[in-house]
Amino acid sequence: MAKQKRILFLGGSKFQIPPIKYAKEQGHYVITCDYLPDNPGHQYADEYHNVSTTDKEAVLELAKRLKIDGIVAYASDPAAPTQAYVGNKLGLPSNPYESVMILARKDLFREFLDKHGFLVPKSKSFYNLEEAYEWFDTIQKPVIVKPVDSSGSKGVSKIENREELERAFNYALEFSREKKVAVEEFFVRAGYQVAGDGFIVDGKLVFRCWANEHFDKLCNPFVPIGESFPSVMTEYTLEQAQRETQRLLDLLGMKQGALNFDFHYNKDGDFSFLELGPRNGGNLIPEVIRYATGVDLIKYTVDSALGLDCSDLTMKEVEGFYSSYMLHSIEDGIVKEIWYSDEIRKNILEEHIFVRPGDEVKKFDGSHHTLGTMIMKFDSLDEMLEKMDNMEKYLKVIVH
Repeated sequence: MAKQKRILFLGGSKFQIPPIKYAKEQGHYVITCDYLPDNPGHQYADEYHNVSTTDKEAVLELAKRLKIDGIVAYASDPAAPTQAYVGNKLGLPSNPYESVMILARKDLFREFLDKHGFLVPKSKSFYNLEEAYEWFDTIQKPVIVKPVDSSGSKGVSKIENREELERAFNYALEFSREKKVAVEEFFVRAGYQVAGDGFIVDGKLVFRCWANEHFDKLCNPFVPIGESFPSVMTEYTLEQAQRETQRLLDLLGMKQGALNFDFHYNKDGDFSFLELGPRNGGNLIPEVIRYATGVDLIKYTVDSALGLDCSDLTMKEVEGFYSSYMLHSIEDGIVKEIWYSDEIRKNILEEHIFVRPGDEVKKFDGSHHTLGTMIMKFDSLDEMLEKMDNMEKYLKVIVH
């Protein structure tokens, strides 16, 4: 009988439960760790350890002691460098630590893209507000101000005037572990921002599934409320995105595992990276991709981390029209009810609601304010885009 594989998951949030459950179903011995013992994923594990996923030396010591066979940072930007660091040190399946750090840090990523001739907005990052003022005065307005290392679109502002910079800089600092802030020219995009996930096998981007990213115009223009599949970008942009992604992966020496995309394109259709996360996407992106293509990226993420053969993974296009949706409130208050129109009920395939009437909620200002999740299916592209862009007409959290 084959030896039971021991796999360490960095984190146990509700969004990290699917790969934990998959690993258990495969008969692996599952270990979870983070600094939040009440996270729901831990109840599915064989054992849990109270160790921060960003403390790479502590996780390394834990991994050595437990003699793990694989390590996973699922849907977690902060944990991705730790996964690579520990994997590299122990000779486990992983990507180069230095490359993962470049992808995980917005300042390092922008510098790398610029150095290698990718289309990228002018950007610099600062620990010091005074230096940021000097840079601000030299670049085109508006500008985006954001932490170099936060996830879930937290701490992001778009500003026009010098007087706004101090507030935006300090707001970004609140969400930065590095205490460093990026100030960059605003990229004027055409069409939707593009999201989605991909997967690398033996250094090649063998699968990718791209989506339209949706935002709530009544709330926060930088925090996605969902992704709809398939993407409506042109064939020209699609081919360029595939080619430029593979060029980036080659330059970084990335060999395996999941990728989470965020990119946009200009009026000429030319592609520009926002981010390329070295991990699976949040917002149920892998789950929606499974509905839309039949490809289970959750399975491949776990299998790849354990060094199992993933060579059967090939490109599959989206069939049908699917989306994820993050339930949220557009204002602070106490939940009175969640209102559904008749037109939206027929679209909902899955839903998980995290709040009840009487609960206090905050205006949606980051992924941490998500009140529930849904997966939806639509009859046409037009129906999908209209509903996702105007969801307040069909579904809303009513507060008082």
